[in-house]
Amino acid sequence: MSIVIFYPYIFVMMSFKLSRYWLFQLIGWGLFALINIFFALAFNRFDAPVLLRIIFYIEVGIIFSHLMREFIHRKAILLKKLGQQIISFFILTIIFSFLVACVVSPYEEIYDLRFDMTGKKLSYFSLLFTNFISFFPLLLFWNAFYFMYHFIMKSRKHELDTIKLEALVRELELKTIKAHINPHFIFNALNGIRAMIDENPARARKAVTELSNILRSSLTLEKVETVTLEDELKIVKDYLALESMRFEKRLTVEFEIDIKTLSQQVPPMMLQILVENAIKHGISKQTKGGIVKIISDYNRSNHEIIVQNTGSLNGNKIDTGFGVSSTRDRLNLLYGDKAQFEVKQIEPALVEAKVVIPVTGN
Repeated sequence: MSIVIFYPYIFVMMSFKLSRYWLFQLIGWGLFALINIFFALAFNRFDAPVLLRIIFYIEVGIIFSHLMREFIHRKAILLKKLGQQIISFFILTIIFSFLVACVVSPYEEIYDLRFDMTGKKLSYFSLLFTNFISFFPLLLFWNAFYFMYHFIMKSRKHELDTIKLEALVRELELKTIKAHINPHFIFNALNGIRAMIDENPARARKAVTELSNILRSSLTLEKVETVTLEDELKIVKDYLALESMRFEKRLTVEFEIDIKTLSQQVPPMMLQILVENAIKHGISKQTKGGIVKIISDYNRSNHEIIVQNTGSLNGNKIDTGFGVSSTRDRLNLLYGDKAQFEVKQIEPALVEAKVVIPVTGN
């Protein structure tokens, strides 16, 4: 009778592609069958009634564990708090162990499939208790495995979702920061170029090229996170050349660049922003103008980029404008705590902005 019921069940299952759940079901209950057959053979008790009982156990085990799974889904037990899940699974194990015992016990009594150690037939209540005790650890293990599997999968999914979300936020933050990096000096540069068209056409044409280089660079920011210092310096020099039209002799520029650092990767437009900040908050506020000095060097395993300018910090407080905040945010997003950034007064009339980032491989 058991086999007649079991075969259609197998046929229905095999007509569909096995999911991971059904694969685990077959493997788990298959192992249960093999263990029982092994011990039956070891104790010389493997016969037709034992085989029927094992098949029936597997049948009942698969059906009731599947019903238990449906109950877990319908009651959304996996969505409850961890403590509630554990209690729910334990109670569920007790209930379904009792239900299995209520199904298995009559079957064993009708077909005389269970005896005590002396060979005497067990009473119905003894069968009920024995089957409850037998199936409780099986279903408890099934529930524990099911719970742990979903707990691990949920944790992994949450971890992957967190990583994806952090990456998305990081990308959006970088894009937001980059979107703000539009040289505010464009109008000043255009006005300077317009005034120079009649006086010095050659310099005006060169200024247009310098301005287009800067704009082109700002447009490519979306495509890269870092550029070489050499490329960054080209943009900075174009920017300083344009600003020189406005400040003329009031602006003095000095470079102190270790040639070995030219191949190092830096955030695009970061140095240009620092230089722009130095001119905006430093040189432009000095009646006689001043100096902007750009330094690039190695310090142990770090790459130091320094911009010094004539001026003073307002009230000895670090400027919190976009130039400083965007630089700090970008360094944090790209390098985390491996990067350092500070703006300080190093002399009565000299301000220094220093960036320290990890050395990249050449």
